Amino acid sequence: MQQLKASKEIVVRFNEVDSMNIVWHGSYALYFEDARAAFGEKYGLGYLDIYAAGYYAPLVDLSFTFKNPLLYGNKARVDIVFRNVEAAKIIFHYEIHAQDDNRLLTAGQSTQVFLDREYRLVWTNPPFYEQWKRKHHLL
Repeated sequence: MQQLKASKEIVVRFNEVDSMNIVWHGSYALYFEDARAAFGEKYGLGYLDIYAAGYYAPLVDLSFTFKNPLLYGNKARVDIVFRNVEAAKIIFHYEIHAQDDNRLLTAGQSTQVFLDREYRLVWTNPPFYEQWKRKHHLL
């Protein structure tokens, strides 16, 4: 089974750091969001694709672990990998690496579920998601 992954390069901006010049923890959610958008664009699983199929995919879990500091002006790469599970969920793993030496800075994971247009939880994989998985040889 193939592994689906994408990357997004970032440069830490002034408004993303705290008074210690270290990336503020809330900025990591935005970096992961940028990586999800890059993944969606690359593989056709973006928010508008999900919406066009009649669903929403809100985040229900987001976690990250800090390994090394990310500072103002640093350049880094956010790698995102799709984790294929049978459940009606979209799970991604993330790693942020320093651009200069590939040092691991942060690791994380996110989980999204599907809601229908009435905001009801969808317990089985929506048809469009099954088709998407077939297209990418994940079934």
